Amino acid sequence: MLTIDLNSDLGESFGHYKVGQDEKVLDLITSANIACGYHAGDHNVMARTVQLAVEKNVAIGAHPGFNDLFGFGRRNIDTSPRDIYNSVVYQVNALSGFCKIHGVNMQHVKPHGALFNIATVKKEVAEAIAEAVYDTEPSLILFGLSGGELIRAGEKLGLSVANEVFADRTYQPDGTLTSRKDPNAMIKDVDIAVERVATIVSKGETTAVDGTIIPLKADTVCVHGDEPSALIFVQKLRLTLLDQGVILQNVGDSKKS
Repeated sequence: MLTIDLNSDLGESFGHYKVGQDEKVLDLITSANIACGYHAGDHNVMARTVQLAVEKNVAIGAHPGFNDLFGFGRRNIDTSPRDIYNSVVYQVNALSGFCKIHGVNMQHVKPHGALFNIATVKKEVAEAIAEAVYDTEPSLILFGLSGGELIRAGEKLGLSVANEVFADRTYQPDGTLTSRKDPNAMIKDVDIAVERVATIVSKGETTAVDGTIIPLKADTVCVHGDEPSALIFVQKLRLTLLDQGVILQNVGDSKKS
């Protein structure tokens, strides 16, 4: 029987600016990727989101990104692997502090936005992130795009990894995500997106933008929490997967069983 982790990027509000419907989404997912203050979030939002995740028994992961509040971490910052290493250590440990206060262990680390995309294809960036995670806590699970460099870097160090697929994004023939600059990057139709995820989970493949069939291993499926349709999206996706007999369980528990 198939087991899938359903995750969402949360804690992305900042000060007086509210992003997403975190409390409602947390009722439906199994893992939460919580922003660490660089691309989004702040100390108050981090504290509150960790508390909510604990109350709702949702596994917690750090969601480090480039230091880019204005661009929501979706702009590439040309910097060194050492700088990326240090920034990931800084952000992961910031969230870890709130986890310790609430008596819960952090489950995973998933880079955000541009940092995630670059780590998918650039070995040196992937290795910097993987090393930061390993040096911080080697029991953490590293999330990366299915089949990408980040997965390979994590496995090379001996980290437990989770291949991630996206519910609301289109794919290129090489297995990377379509750039958000492309008008076809996002799948706006909830039903189409849910159907695509169901196919990925059941068949281990999807159709790229050019019609190519590409293989995808799915350990965890992401729904972006900042999208207006996120709540409806995750509701339908959850019901569809359950109807297919898929077990929804966070990756930490799945790897133990």
